[in-house]
Amino acid sequence: EVQLVASGGGLVQNGGSLRLSCAASGFSFNDYAIGWFRQAPGQEREGVSTINNSDGRTYYVDSVKGRFITSRDSAKNTVYLQMNSLQPEDTAIYYCAAVLPLGWGLRYSARDMDYWGQGTQVTVSS
Repeated sequence: EVQLVASGGGLVQNGGSLRLSCAASGFSFNDYAIGWFRQAPGQEREGVSTINNSDGRTYYVDSVKGRFITSRDSAKNTVYLQMNSLQPEDTAIYYCAAVLPLGWGLRYSARDMDYWGQGTQVTVSS
């Protein structure tokens, strides 16, 4: 059974930090790129970051560049999203998802992804 279990969300003050984890099982983790997405109430699901499987290349949406860092630990089948300088606009449910790489680019839409985790709530208070 494929599982992606996201954890680490919570309530944090403006300017604070959180680290999300995504633990994967049931598929060939090293064959898949892993993306983080977020969805705020009334908004579409947005791609936040991606980390490639073979070379560790990363992609970040402009709004989080310089603040968020994604990494992966192949020994633990886990991907992390370190979120620093959090802002109220970052409040959303955060999801991790896996995709067989479609090419060189790492900017994926939600419909591109093959497997999804259950989401973890991140709330940033002003």
